[in-house]
Amino acid sequence: MPCNRISKKEKGRNTMTITKNSIIGDVLDFDRTTAEYFIEIGMHCLGCPSARGESLEQACMVHGTDVDALVAKLNAHIANK
Repeated sequence: MPCNRISKKEKGRNTMTITKNSIIGDVLDFDRTTAEYFIEIGMHCLGCPSARGESLEQACMVHGTDVDALVAKLNAHIANK
């Protein structure tokens, strides 16, 4: 499985492409302001080790929400920063 902790420099700023396999902790470490999108789906324990180690797909499955919609929101949020 490819590593999903990929961030790169683009025009002098860090970017990250989020996928359904991205780890929640990596997304939060990259941009803490993404926490609102996790809270929005009912994921309130973002600091617990289990939650930070889950993929977006795993979290969405547990919380009964659409992973593709969350991925789109997160990527749009990061792109607009």
